[in-house]
Amino acid sequence: MEINGVTANIIDAANKVHNQLGPGLFESVYEEVLAFELIKRNLHVERQVPIPVYYDELKMEVGFRADLIVEKQVIVEVKSIETVAPVHKKQVITYLRLSGLKIGLLINFNEELLKNGLTRLFNNYA
Repeated sequence: MEINGVTANIIDAANKVHNQLGPGLFESVYEEVLAFELIKRNLHVERQVPIPVYYDELKMEVGFRADLIVEKQVIVEVKSIETVAPVHKKQVITYLRLSGLKIGLLINFNEELLKNGLTRLFNNYA
């Protein structure tokens, strides 16, 4: 599936989850339900994927864990927080750079309108 189709499916699934559950739950709940919804749509979903960090000759096996990687193309970082801070966006951009993926979605489910909690981020180095 083409990457814009993947991101459109993720956003549509996130909207469905948010419409049914609303804001205020733990991130882990949204992550699991969103993964379930994406799998129902026949998308390949990996959860809590360890991504190594390389520095000089050092390899750290788990530099971070991606909440979701969909179709081996899009990192999805799930949040359920009062306000998304600039550091959260930088975090996703760093995840993209380290993983070599091109597009990430930062989704904060703790918003009255999910569109206010949705940020698409790009890896300009891929």
